[in-house]
Amino acid sequence: MTLRERFSQDDLRGVRYAANVFLATTVLWIVVKVHGDSNPIWAISSMVATSDPQLKQSLATFRGRLVNTLVGCAIGFVCIAVGRTDWELPTALALAVLASSYLVRVRTMWRQAPITAAIVVAGSMQHHDKLGALEHGAVRVGEVLFGCVVGIASAWLLARLWPLREAAPAKQN
Repeated sequence: MTLRERFSQDDLRGVRYAANVFLATTVLWIVVKVHGDSNPIWAISSMVATSDPQLKQSLATFRGRLVNTLVGCAIGFVCIAVGRTDWELPTALALAVLASSYLVRVRTMWRQAPITAAIVVAGSMQHHDKLGALEHGAVRVGEVLFGCVVGIASAWLLARLWPLREAAPAKQN
């Protein structure tokens, strides 16, 4: 199959996805980098993880990422508040996995809970006071959530401006 045939067969999904990532990255770069002193990589990586050429899939991923990010954030904050130990990070990640798997049960992006707990707890290890650690964790999680929101907004906008056919089931090789 030629490259031209692949483009016409998939309704230029890759091109639209590239446009979505370009638009959302530009917005995130301007807002996070220009209006803050943070590295926009947290927001940008979250946007890419949430984005999909199909809006329906983006919404499902967004919901899972949002719920599991909040679970991981809460567990990370609790572990920071309880105290500093050598076991803080592995305990936070294990608790986040258990909470995501058995309490929340939102399987889409369920790995996000321990990832967020790691971001919060590991980021806190740079700070010697709990308040600074909690603030640092909150900023990182805010950037992650902001990236998700911009990603879903960009996917929604492009779905309205450039509608796609429903994706055909993937071929098994």
